[in-house]
Amino acid sequence: MSILVMEKSKALVLLSGGQDSVTCLAWALTHFSWVETIGFDYGQRHNIELDCRKKILTLVRQRFPEWQQRLGEDHLIEMKALGQISDTALTKNTEIMLNHNGLPNTFVPGRNILFLTMAAAVAYRRGLSILVGGMCETDYSGYPDCRDDAIKSLQVSLNIGMATKICIETPLMWLNKEQIWNLANTLGGHNLLELIRTETHSCYLGERNHLHAWGFGCGTCPACQLRACGYTSYLTRKP
Repeated sequence: MSILVMEKSKALVLLSGGQDSVTCLAWALTHFSWVETIGFDYGQRHNIELDCRKKILTLVRQRFPEWQQRLGEDHLIEMKALGQISDTALTKNTEIMLNHNGLPNTFVPGRNILFLTMAAAVAYRRGLSILVGGMCETDYSGYPDCRDDAIKSLQVSLNIGMATKICIETPLMWLNKEQIWNLANTLGGHNLLELIRTETHSCYLGERNHLHAWGFGCGTCPACQLRACGYTSYLTRKP
């Protein structure tokens, strides 16, 4: 997509309240003329991310005046049925482990597929031509619906099924966590880094009592370990 087309385009960002989705929000606000956000209450085991995303949107408007005029409406969609049909560590209070198929039990089957489908329906109604998601194939937990092939295939299906031309952008697809921290610094400097470090939430267990160098979390779950490792590498390698 050319720079001119991007600047005239309107986007809908999948915003969970985590590090990756907030970095994607900053990326979209840098590249597109109008940006709206969408989140999902799908019966997750805790509501920490949902609480965080509200504050993050307020802080983005307060701390980044250059983005304030581009940031539009937020949409929160209830999808409790997904939690009802899922038996995972993200929707049930159960120990995090590998399943017999080799996938971690934090994988919620169909989650990204349903999220993007619902987002596409909202985008269609709102006249938004771009969906932006934080799916990543580099530093991920083996989730099959985070793969580039899955996203591209879904984009084709959505456009055929809705007779439209929606583009799914995944700016983090080929970045590791160190590179994602670096991208945030490039997009919004120290202010954005601090917002992501102190206000976003990644911990699977919902721990938000202790602020580590890299942010809040239990420090032991896979999400915390990945985030911490990436932050340490970023600090070590930055000029």
